[in-house]
Amino acid sequence: MNRGIEIRRVSRVEACCRPYDWAWPKQNRAFIEENWKRRTAGKPQMFNGRVLLLQDVAFEQDLCRNTYFEVDYADFVAWIDKGYPDPAIANGFAMGALRGSDGAYICGVMGSGTTNAGRVYFAAGTPDPNDMRPNGTVDLATSLTRELAEETGLHEGDYHVDDEWIIVQRWPTIALLRMVTLPVTAEEGAAKIRANIARQHEPELQDVRIIRGAEDIDPERMPLFLQSFFSWIFDQR
Repeated sequence: MNRGIEIRRVSRVEACCRPYDWAWPKQNRAFIEENWKRRTAGKPQMFNGRVLLLQDVAFEQDLCRNTYFEVDYADFVAWIDKGYPDPAIANGFAMGALRGSDGAYICGVMGSGTTNAGRVYFAAGTPDPNDMRPNGTVDLATSLTRELAEETGLHEGDYHVDDEWIIVQRWPTIALLRMVTLPVTAEEGAAKIRANIARQHEPELQDVRIIRGAEDIDPERMPLFLQSFFSWIFDQR
């Protein structure tokens, strides 16, 4: 697989979930169990549910087509912590690129009780069976808005979501972004999100950060795919 950065715009994303016999977890069960114990120590809110990983991504003109399969969250986390040892698999997720009316972006700072504590990125989550429909399709658009609501407290009436998708590939990470624009400035939006976080019983975010330009890109806390996204966005200005 190409491990370089690829960024492209598409008008449609279609996703489905299909059975897949993933051998890696079966071959690494002891490591997975020990890794999960380490990861969940002191983090009672973490639980081993089911998530969807990518087994294939393909582009057809203006369409991105994704094929997922179900795995345990503990298997997924261990695969990441082991350094992505199976190169045929990827983490593909929908993400709302939240911005204010002034064009500045708003990222979340992940809370201490989460898997990625301290990391800075837009609200997002690996898709799970809740995103699956009876016909086998995976609703990534709904996954995007659900994660925004869970992490920031913002709901669909609070913002506008663009139809276009921006696909950021840095295998084995595939981020499927849509621009999400608030009717207020980034400062006002950040204040609202902070107030929402303060009311949450177990917030996923500990804070938010405003990104106005390339000087605000944080190589220590932002994942590489997001650094690439912001560099690409700001180069177009």
